[in-house]
Amino acid sequence: MNVITIAKKRINKHGGVVILSLKEYQKLCEKVVPIYYLKGKEADTLDKLVKDGLKAYRRGSYKAIKSLADIG
Repeated sequence: MNVITIAKKRINKHGGVVILSLKEYQKLCEKVVPIYYLKGKEADTLDKLVKDGLKAYRRGSYKAIKSLADIG
């Protein structure tokens, strides 16, 4: 059995510790992210945007930016 030691000071500072298996943690993370299902024109518009973006990426015709303020 492996032993993990966590300082009481650190536990008190951060308000506690939770120990989960990796599988449980991944399921929890999946539930946090909202899932949106688009239909009709919205779905078609997004599909085209993604398709065009992937084509541009494969061609190498994209611009690296450091922040969203660089767009435009």
